[in-house]
Amino acid sequence: MPTINQLLNRCRKRKHHKVRSVDLKGAPFKRGVCFRISIVKPKKPNSSNKKVARVRLTNKKRITVYIPGQGHNLHEHSTVLVRGGRIRDLPGVKYRVVRGVLDFSWKESIVRVNGRSKYGVPKDPAKKL
Repeated sequence: MPTINQLLNRCRKRKHHKVRSVDLKGAPFKRGVCFRISIVKPKKPNSSNKKVARVRLTNKKRITVYIPGQGHNLHEHSTVLVRGGRIRDLPGVKYRVVRGVLDFSWKESIVRVNGRSKYGVPKDPAKKL
């Protein structure tokens, strides 16, 4: 515990936390356009085919984003909304695409009952059709 004299001479320093989603420039989401869709194999203990896309953001940055869920309808020139959140077994992939927004449909994913918000699925899927 510092004394009053120590606090008068040197004020408390604020803790700075490291921002991991640097290319979003402090925004929670950014819009972007896909210019390549591909499949990447994860690193060592895991094995699968993970779907990723290269996206050009509105701030001219080019990033690699993960496409969540089962199946997708993305092509070149699809407009997507990007959020932060890294994929632990894909090196260099620090962003995800938000389902159900802009050109990225939620219909290709499983019809969900619980935990729908990340997938963009409404409470009653028949209403959005």
